[in-house]
Amino acid sequence: MARLFARERAARATSRDEALVRSLYEEHGKALLAYAVRLTGDRAAAEDVVQETLVRAWRHADNLMSKEGSVRAWLFTVARNIIVDRVRAKAARPAEVAETPAAVPVSGDHSQRVVDSMTVLAAIEELSEEHRKVLVEVYFRDRSVAEAARELGIAPGTVKSRSHYALRALRTAMAGRTALEGTPA
Repeated sequence: MARLFARERAARATSRDEALVRSLYEEHGKALLAYAVRLTGDRAAAEDVVQETLVRAWRHADNLMSKEGSVRAWLFTVARNIIVDRVRAKAARPAEVAETPAAVPVSGDHSQRVVDSMTVLAAIEELSEEHRKVLVEVYFRDRSVAEAARELGIAPGTVKSRSHYALRALRTAMAGRTALEGTPA
């Protein structure tokens, strides 16, 4: 029985509060919307402010009815506070920056190139000293066969044959490494 009375009392209070919000909107809605539009400069934002103001009036219906002051003043104060809170929240966030058309999008992940470089360097370390020196001069320092021969103090034909066998040994070492890592050669 007590539950029944509690439900009826809650239903009456809810319908009374809904009637209050409806009457507040009918009486003060246009003025409140005009005030919010004037403060925000945006009708959609102003409508959100009016809605939030009326929700707060509904939540505080008992306090609103018992107050001696002006209901309209209370509504306008709540609306102003909501707008100020929104402005402060927006100012606290960093400004959004649109992507410029000149900005080049990231094309992809470069991690595979890093892994490949590390694999090649490790394979080069496995080569003999003579083969490694020839590859460094020809490929890393971008020297011609004649320049590499002069730098290393060997004949140009020797540079050619060592680079040939060094590349072949490097391919074999790379094939062994990629087979161990499980990636295709």
